[in-house]
Amino acid sequence: MRIRPAVAAVSLATGLSALAASAAPTAALAADRAAPSGTVFSHVAVDGGKDIVLGLTTKKTVTITWTATDPDGVAASYAYLWHGPNTDDADGILPLYPPPGTCTVSATDPTTSTCKVSFAVDAARDLDHNGLAGTWKVLAGAQDNTDDWTETDAAGTARIKRLAKVTVNAAPEPVKKGRTVTVTGRLGRANWESGSYTGYQGQSVKLQFRKKGSYAYTTLKTVTSGAAGALRTTTKAKADGYFRFVFAGTATTGPATAAGDFVDVR
Repeated sequence: MRIRPAVAAVSLATGLSALAASAAPTAALAADRAAPSGTVFSHVAVDGGKDIVLGLTTKKTVTITWTATDPDGVAASYAYLWHGPNTDDADGILPLYPPPGTCTVSATDPTTSTCKVSFAVDAARDLDHNGLAGTWKVLAGAQDNTDDWTETDAAGTARIKRLAKVTVNAAPEPVKKGRTVTVTGRLGRANWESGSYTGYQGQSVKLQFRKKGSYAYTTLKTVTSGAAGALRTTTKAKADGYFRFVFAGTATTGPATAAGDFVDVR
């Protein structure tokens, strides 16, 4: 956490356009970081706590909400996402030019404001390497009514994940009851570096079946994706119905469910 003096801060009135390119901290700023914080940030949420799952060309509006509390009241506040070991060595900032947040002062507590900011994320423009998948931190900052500034580097977190896709094909069709059904497919995920969906090897994927006329799927077994994300397994034909593969996702990759493939059992 650090407190930033007004003379060193970027004016919110200019849209905070220089935040992403701030210079290395001065000795004075380093001393300020040791000072107690005036503004406290709480209830920080990114898209309501949901994962941000992005494909190769996904365009999405992301919203950060937070509460800022300061004994002197909050004059202005802002927040953005960053990725990396620390803010000085961040390899990702979203958005690149953070806009000011919109804040509303509590009707019952003038020291507390609820704030919100929304911004566009374009996967093709903003994500240039796969290492950006995973946990991002929320930097929150505020100016109080006495012109003191506070910034908290890790006021909250968000997960940005690579979009996954899984396919399925059950054969033969039709098939005699009791005979073997071979189910194949492929698990892939967005590769932001190559601009394609590449196979995701070594992942657990469930094979599920839904009997014709039913609305519920039942898990038959779990298989592991092979080279290039290949999926292959067998099961016995018992009744007309739909087979599908389901991938639960990982810390860096979103979940995926294949559309059911119908097999006619005779």
